[in-house]
Amino acid sequence: MAESSGGSWRRAGFAGAAIGVLAAGAAAGVAVERLTVGRSVRQKARLALDAAGPYGGLRGTPGRALADDGTVLYYEVDEVEPDTASPGRRRRLFGRKPPAPVTVVFSHGYCLNQDSWHFQRAALRGLVRTVHWDQRSHGRSGHSQAGSDGGPVSIDLLGRDLKAVLDAAAPEGPLVLVGHSMGGMTVMALAEQYPELIRDRVAGVALVGTSAGKLDEVSYGLPLAGVNAVRRVLPGVLRALGSQAELVERGRRATADLFAGLIKKYSFASKDVDPAVARFAERMIESTPIDVVAAFYPAFAEHDKAAALAGFGELPVLALAGDNDLVTPSSHTEAIAALLPDAELVIVPDAGHLVMLEHPEAVTDRLADLLVRAGAVPAGEPFRTS
Repeated sequence: MAESSGGSWRRAGFAGAAIGVLAAGAAAGVAVERLTVGRSVRQKARLALDAAGPYGGLRGTPGRALADDGTVLYYEVDEVEPDTASPGRRRRLFGRKPPAPVTVVFSHGYCLNQDSWHFQRAALRGLVRTVHWDQRSHGRSGHSQAGSDGGPVSIDLLGRDLKAVLDAAAPEGPLVLVGHSMGGMTVMALAEQYPELIRDRVAGVALVGTSAGKLDEVSYGLPLAGVNAVRRVLPGVLRALGSQAELVERGRRATADLFAGLIKKYSFASKDVDPAVARFAERMIESTPIDVVAAFYPAFAEHDKAAALAGFGELPVLALAGDNDLVTPSSHTEAIAALLPDAELVIVPDAGHLVMLEHPEAVTDRLADLLVRAGAVPAGEPFRTS
């Protein structure tokens, strides 16, 4: 009996590790080098990185919006510093006093949270009003009411969530919308459902490491046979694991070393990623419960928002991705740019899916250019880098 129980626990552990890969956006891969270091040493290293890493500690004025299904959505606002918000200075910067400040709204990706924009948030603090929010079931937001019965969450629902956040946190004034991965899809869903909002209020859009559709064709760096096998069994496996969340989470924690290696493989491309940044990403992803992973995953295969991109046709747009993104390949960003000929297409070298953490300066610089084009900040305004 003990052997049978142990076998179930071990299977749950490896299942949890597999789900960890999905949380990073993939379905397989092994970090062999992590198996050569003693577990106690790795545990001590993680604790040291958690204590020393300054990432994810930025906080703003908290607020809550209510989604149309009753889910509570948590957001934070970083206001412009008082000395830069004076009418005289704003007239000098912009040539006039705008009716309301530009608000830059950041939407994060699958199994992440608002802290994934740490570097960009630090750079913009005091220069422009920003809103950072946690998507439903992520971070500090409430568990999805739509998915509470085990049903999937749709990208269209996330678009309506973003509208609720905008109504609560930025009810007036021009907007710049920034979305990474699932957050970019959320922005596209907003455009499809609320074209008048895009037309009347949006001054610029940044789509980072995201896709307008055909995600069911992504290989995640796996051979064809492996991808086909994963696609066949994954939906059923996710449903089963989502119904045994407690067991899977125990196993997932027990296989933390393998999990960390997989996250690194599918989040970053460069070999010299700051270990504290890698651990920061690991903490965000591993904090996403298995039932949330299961509820959101089906939405990606169904996602098709290529037509919605037309709503951004007259706007300054930044389309940016890492050149070695295994989750939403750079070809998907190139496809977005092809549908928006005036968009600035940027493919960051030696970068993976979490490009905004891996190469923060490159992303922040391009975002700064977009904000200048959108009239959110004046040209030549200095940005912080950390």
